[in-house]
Amino acid sequence: MIDDKVLQNLSKNLLEILEDDEYYDIIIEVGSDPYVKIFRAHMAILYYRSPYFRSILSTNKKKNDGTLTHIKLPNILPETFQVILRYIYGGVVSWDEYDASDIIKILVSASELNLQELIILVQFYLIENKSEWIELNFNDVYQTSFGNNSFSELQKYCNDLTSKAPDKIFRSLDLSSTSEKVIISLIQSENIQIRAIQVWDYIIKWGYAQNSELPSDLKNFSEEDFNILKNSLQKCISYVNFHNLTSAEFLDKVLPYKKILSDELLDHLIHHFMNPSNRPEENNSNHIDSKIITFQHAELILKWINTNSSSTYTSIFRKWIYKDTTDTTQKLQNFKLLLRGTRDGFTPEKFHEICDDQSHTVTIVKLQDSNEILGGYNPIAWKSGQNFDTAKDSFIFSFKDNNNIENHILSRVKFEWLAVYNFDGVGSSFGGADLTLNNEMGSCSQWAYENPIRETNDTFFCAEYEVFQITSD
Repeated sequence: MIDDKVLQNLSKNLLEILEDDEYYDIIIEVGSDPYVKIFRAHMAILYYRSPYFRSILSTNKKKNDGTLTHIKLPNILPETFQVILRYIYGGVVSWDEYDASDIIKILVSASELNLQELIILVQFYLIENKSEWIELNFNDVYQTSFGNNSFSELQKYCNDLTSKAPDKIFRSLDLSSTSEKVIISLIQSENIQIRAIQVWDYIIKWGYAQNSELPSDLKNFSEEDFNILKNSLQKCISYVNFHNLTSAEFLDKVLPYKKILSDELLDHLIHHFMNPSNRPEENNSNHIDSKIITFQHAELILKWINTNSSSTYTSIFRKWIYKDTTDTTQKLQNFKLLLRGTRDGFTPEKFHEICDDQSHTVTIVKLQDSNEILGGYNPIAWKSGQNFDTAKDSFIFSFKDNNNIENHILSRVKFEWLAVYNFDGVGSSFGGADLTLNNEMGSCSQWAYENPIRETNDTFFCAEYEVFQITSD
């Protein structure tokens, strides 16, 4: 067994060899004009630590006349190579000294030098310590990771991000440099939590960003301009769920771009939106009996219920959400109101009288003197008594502004056995603390769920309170 201190001393001694100018036997010229730097190194160490150098040195044996071996690396920056050279000798990198963009350069250069252990080390460091930076610079990281087969861990992480948080990635992208492959992978994600009209807006903006010569005003478009945009967006358009648009959104946002749609698609959409039964915004009040949420809120909540759900019950919503007919109206007919505070009362007694033994319920709360909405989904039946219950697919959420569904927080259960708290003395209670209602008051304090849904733990007062059951009949 080798003591850690022995390894640390060995690393230190090898770095001292690197810094010693007396015994080097190889010169490495790094960079290109006008920024070139000469490094002195040791052939034996490079040979055994880097397959790249081993390949070069195997065909370039040490000269007997005393001339030093000379290697050029024009594609690597000198400051990047200095980091790599110290890793080759000492097996260490002082990560805190470098920002994320520098670390990406180290990763690319490590791949060029075929340093597999450093490639793996850099990828895990980025994933574990620079996740926010990756999200903000997603397109560059995505292009880098998929441009090299050695970056498998980073590739997997990027794929996970596009599937788990596509809307967040969408908002962080620099559309001018984003590839079509990235855009399509985000649109295709089943976890996308932005509305169809916003997907449409994003791809239109992407089309403009890819063709900077296009006029900014649609009124100035020529036939050729429409053809350019159509050719750029042809693949993306096929992934837009137009049936989730309102007729007003179709009229105002999509129809002006009718020349970039195929004749078949345009004809289908015009027939669809001219049919009154396919206009969810005109039937909204008949299908969502709520004084708090709108059609858009309900649609998003149903997506959350469907995503990651393991129950056969909720599999029906996958069909409803992705069908191409009038399924939007159908699924909202299954948002059944059980309890309303201003109608039935806010007391725990009334909650348990109405909601006990009812499963697949969504609790919605409108805060007093605020546009804030809080809520939670309980897939299992509420009970009286005093006990915690396990609910794998439970989640809580908030909308900071009831007029903007994009400004939301979704928090899924972290400790499943603490998901739901059944107690006669309170109403809906998620985690016993994460979201709990008692008469006209409530509180939120993150505990059993992944994220806090409010910025404060202060007690709040309910202006309105509704419990819906998601039914399958």
